[in-house]
Amino acid sequence: MNPIPLNRRHWLATAGAMSLWPRAWSQSYPERPVKIIVAFAPAGPSDIMGRWLAQRLSERNGKSFVVENMAGAGGNIGMGAAAKAPPNGYTLLLASSTYVINPSLYKSVPYDPFKDFAPISMVGESPHVFFVHPSVKAQNLRQLIDLVRSQPGKFSYVSAGSGTVAHLSVEQLKIGMGLDMTHIPFKGAGPAVQSVVSGEIAIGCTTLPAVKELVRGNLLRALAVTSTQRFASSPQIPTVAESGFADQESSTWQSLMAPAGTPAPVLQFLHREVVAIVNAPGAREQLVDLGFTAIGNSPAQLGAQIQSEIERWRKVIQAARIEA
Repeated sequence: MNPIPLNRRHWLATAGAMSLWPRAWSQSYPERPVKIIVAFAPAGPSDIMGRWLAQRLSERNGKSFVVENMAGAGGNIGMGAAAKAPPNGYTLLLASSTYVINPSLYKSVPYDPFKDFAPISMVGESPHVFFVHPSVKAQNLRQLIDLVRSQPGKFSYVSAGSGTVAHLSVEQLKIGMGLDMTHIPFKGAGPAVQSVVSGEIAIGCTTLPAVKELVRGNLLRALAVTSTQRFASSPQIPTVAESGFADQESSTWQSLMAPAGTPAPVLQFLHREVVAIVNAPGAREQLVDLGFTAIGNSPAQLGAQIQSEIERWRKVIQAARIEA
C-alpha cells in the first residue's frame, strides 16, 4: 500500500480557478457526442446516475451524451481509461467514492487523484444505513454498539464488498468504539442484504435504496442513516448524529470530472449544466426516488471534499489493515 502524495495546493488551485474563467466563449461545445465513462457495470448506482445525467445533458444541448460502462478492478479500469483520454471535453468520468478509496486500497492505481482530473461538480450522493435482523435486541445504533461490545467476537456484519464506503464506515465505527465483529463481504448489495433478511448474518450496512422496502415490510430494522439529515424517502430513520455519532456521517457520491487539461470554458460550461440540471423543477424529487440527494456543488468544494476523504479513508484502511 503506497502513501498518497497529497498535493493539496495544486489541486485546490486548479479547482478554484474556475471562478475566474470568462462566461462567454466562442466555441460551440459540444459539436459531437460526448462519452461519460462509468467505471462499473450497468444497473448499479453509478450507472443509474450516469444515465440520468446523460439524458438531461442531451436534452438540454441537442447533442448526445452517452454512458460507456468500463467495469473491472474496483473501478480502476474505467478511471484509468478516463485519465488517459484526450482532454477535449468529449470524454468525461462519472466518478464515485471509489475515486478517493482506491489509492489507499490498492498497491497502485492507474490515475493520480489530484493531477489527472479536473473536478466539475458532485451530482448527488447516497447515504448508508446501519440495519439489523428484527431478532436483534437493538432498537437504535447506541443499543447495537452496547450489544456488540458486551459479546466480543459473537457478531458479524455484511457489506456489498470489501473497500466499499459502507464497509469502511463500519470499520471506522469499530475502531472508534472498540468493537470486535467480523466483516463478511458479498459481491453486491442484493446478496448481502438477503443474508440478513434470512437471519444468516445479524448486522449490515449498505446504501439506503437496497433496504428501504425491506424496512417498510418489517423484514429488516433500520437503526440509523449516515447522512447529515434524515433522508426524504425514509424520514422515520434517525441520523447517526441524532444517535450520538456525528463523526460517522458518510455517503457514496457520484461526481462529474474531466481529464486534466480540458479547456477551462468547457469545464465552466459543464459545471453550469450540472447545477442547472439538479436544480430543475422535479429533479431533486427524481433523485430521491433513485436513492440520491442532489448536490451540484462547485469545483473547489468538490476538490476539497476529495482531499478530505482521501485522508479520512486512508487512515481507516491502514488502521483496519484492509487490502483489495
